[in-house]
Amino acid sequence: MADKKIVTDSGIEIKQLYDEPVSMTEKPGEFPFTRGVHQAMYRDKLWTMRQYAGFSTAEESNNRYHYLLAQGVTGLSVAFDLPTQIGYDSDSEMAEGEVGKVGVAIDSLEDMEILFKGIELKNVSTSMTINSTAFILLAFYIALAKKQGADLKKISGTVQNDILKEYAARGTYIYPPVPSMRLITDIFEYCSKEVPKWNTISISGYHIREAGSNAVQELAFTLANGKAYLQAALKKGLDINVFAQRVSFFFNAHNNLFEEVAKFRAARRMWAHITSSLGATDAKAQMLRFHTQTGGSTLTAPQPKNNIVRVTLQALSAVLGGTQSLHTNGYDEALSLPTEEAAGIALRTQQIIAYESGATDTVDPLAGSFYVESLTNEIEAAAWKLIEKIDVLGGSVKAIEQGFMQEEIARSAYIYNNAIESNEKVIVGVNKFTTKEEDNTPLLKIDESIRQKQTAKLKELRGRRDSKKAAACLEIIKQKAGTTENLMPAVIDAVENLCTLGEISDTLRSVWGEYKG
Repeated sequence: MADKKIVTDSGIEIKQLYDEPVSMTEKPGEFPFTRGVHQAMYRDKLWTMRQYAGFSTAEESNNRYHYLLAQGVTGLSVAFDLPTQIGYDSDSEMAEGEVGKVGVAIDSLEDMEILFKGIELKNVSTSMTINSTAFILLAFYIALAKKQGADLKKISGTVQNDILKEYAARGTYIYPPVPSMRLITDIFEYCSKEVPKWNTISISGYHIREAGSNAVQELAFTLANGKAYLQAALKKGLDINVFAQRVSFFFNAHNNLFEEVAKFRAARRMWAHITSSLGATDAKAQMLRFHTQTGGSTLTAPQPKNNIVRVTLQALSAVLGGTQSLHTNGYDEALSLPTEEAAGIALRTQQIIAYESGATDTVDPLAGSFYVESLTNEIEAAAWKLIEKIDVLGGSVKAIEQGFMQEEIARSAYIYNNAIESNEKVIVGVNKFTTKEEDNTPLLKIDESIRQKQTAKLKELRGRRDSKKAAACLEIIKQKAGTTENLMPAVIDAVENLCTLGEISDTLRSVWGEYKG
């Protein structure tokens, strides 16, 4: 009988048996870090267990953070609503119908104070999933840390700050690519001097994968974008051995356990070669450190509790692949924002893997598997081919402007969806093993009055702040936007004088315009 041809989601053929000799001369914690960025990995320290949370008002999100901290999370991860992501205050007509829906509404420094009420920023690591307005949210966070009396040299966390994937896959951009890249390198420069433990960018493959890419495309496009950020920082005159130490990554974990593990291993090796080729000689500047989130697009509305199993497999792939930080999705997220119960189960999933599975007992536990080693090599080779095509086009910015990444992602999504619709690819509970039982999963409801509450707060804030000082701060930002001077000090000064996120964004819109795509 002829051997059946089986391929991964990236189209890499899987052999029936792998028996090639495998070189195991690489050591964990040593270049090119295929086997992990630390010698002992989780034997010394577990990954940071984050739960991505943010919805409704700052008060509601603050309550959820206190709940998660009490349940054992070791880092917070903030989701912002759509108006906050694209630079509109809650009272803007552009914000209608979206305030507090997919994340928390943050309009001012005072909202940020409420968001972290009772939480000392010096004691937590905070990840903020924000891009086009990342510089403003980071300014809010720094201003709050100063008010709390925290040492800015010691506060830690990550701001996503990855605008290229927004143009390629997600769409929450504001400004054209050139000024957007300037904001990113301004953050690099400012934080390297003032907030040295802050990770200044989390280069995201997650949203590329959510848009429909396969594992190879996620890896290639993410690393190509990372290369573009390094080149932009070098052009600004920054030292790669300094700023590259604060670059991190954000990957997706899908259902194919072994392909995902191989992807993570290949990513470290490839980034080590990219950074060293651009002049990095410090090992910490060559290391790829990454956060993982389980795959939102893999979650199904039918039979939602099946998602608990999917999330477990995905989380295990991230751990076996050596992640530094992990968020596990709630089983109900195909239906609504996660309830408290779903968020609790998701966190317990990480804790069971950490403390009961044995996956943390040894470094790179799948190393030496003929299959995993071969798959790591094949994924790397396929990703390099895509990066070479991007280089020929002139790099990531040019490739995005020409629609190359967008077309590749769209083609992959089409192939994947066709495979599901034709039943070639089985999704349990969707196209096979279906039931007609009514689902009674409890859903989290968002109060429709949130916009009115935020609008009232904004009106009151604008009425009591020093309007002349606020206007002067915005004028300084406008003037500096036309220079090459770093914008971060001016933005921090503005938020400390209660300028709002929308006002700062609009000031820069008046100088740089908006990107239309």
